Amino acid sequence: MIVLVADQFESSGLDGLKLAGCEVIYDPQLGDEALVAALKHTQADVLVVRSTKVTAGMMDQGPLALIVRAGAGYNTIDVTAASARGIYVSNCPGRNAVAVAELAMGLLLSLDRRVPDAVADLRAGKWSKKEFSKAAGLKGRTLTLLGYGNIAREVAVRARAFGMHLSIWSRHLAGRAVDLAELGLDPGGAHDLDVRLAASPEDAVEGCDALSIHLALAPETRGLVNEALLSRLKKGAFVINTSRAEIVDQDALEAAARTRGLRVAVDVFRGEPEGGAGSFSDSLVKVPNVYGTPHIGASTEQAQEAIAAETVRIVGTFKDTGKVPNVVNLAIRTPATCRLIVRHRDRPGVLAHVFEQLRAAAINVQETENVIFAGAEAAVARINLDGRPSDAALALIGSGHPDVLSVQLVTI
Repeated sequence: MIVLVADQFESSGLDGLKLAGCEVIYDPQLGDEALVAALKHTQADVLVVRSTKVTAGMMDQGPLALIVRAGAGYNTIDVTAASARGIYVSNCPGRNAVAVAELAMGLLLSLDRRVPDAVADLRAGKWSKKEFSKAAGLKGRTLTLLGYGNIAREVAVRARAFGMHLSIWSRHLAGRAVDLAELGLDPGGAHDLDVRLAASPEDAVEGCDALSIHLALAPETRGLVNEALLSRLKKGAFVINTSRAEIVDQDALEAAARTRGLRVAVDVFRGEPEGGAGSFSDSLVKVPNVYGTPHIGASTEQAQEAIAAETVRIVGTFKDTGKVPNVVNLAIRTPATCRLIVRHRDRPGVLAHVFEQLRAAAINVQETENVIFAGAEAAVARINLDGRPSDAALALIGSGHPDVLSVQLVTI
């Protein structure tokens, strides 16, 4: 199996792929037309990327069967095009959660203590102890978490250790009764700290001291943090975004930072430069009470080693079993409307006979499995169909082959 790694990748991951029996081609500078040419030249079966964009045109250059995003998201990959071509898309969720959570907490502390400004003054020869002694502290303040996936859970644990109350909103938790253990929090921890599940984003941020955003980018979350939502924050509240730039209306955030004194720290920006270095200009970071970092949330050695190990596991599993861990583009529900259940002797040609009758009836198979009984003398095939075979077609399936024992049709 040929694996093309077209982004920066840990040497431990490259070694792991080779130990798994893969032919590894490593060129972290590939992108755009160069990547198109490389896929055509190498005839790679697997493509591993981090920030490199993967387009439909790239997928048409060879036998590509699997694209692995060595990171948590996959918004840089044309997943729709991959699905249309039967190419698996997989990622490495949760492996960088601690790294991003650590940055989020670092940004939160920096906003409270104005660490970057204090450092800047010292480097400029200014001793501003009186000014930078003005900090409220985090203990007893309320942190809102929008989204509650792997990263937010790690932030929650750390915020509780700092003595902060939590207000949590998640599409998956709204309206549910959830105990602390299910939230990944120690039930035996500080009992004087509130943990509240909010019914809506608006409810979650109402009057909070700090907001940390941990939502996946989706149509329903794009622009969710807008002017109306930001207006519910206290004046001078903190806003931290380490998720995706598109979730926040950046113009509204900049306006709130200028007019309502919101203190803002972001790790993600619209129009980020490609690659690890480049020129950058954004009016948001020119606001005095706004801090920024250049999309480094997942960039710790620990996180990258964990992501490399997970990438090796994904590729190795695919190579050895044909299955893909963490696949993101399989249908949750197919167009199947009924299931054909065929009990048969385990002999060559039985399933070919069944599929031939379905083809003749212009009925498409959506999913199928063939379960073998002990002794391998008999089996049951369960075949999901996008249409209902006629009685005549069912009769032909049942009577047209001597090794078909019974036929049953059920509605899904």
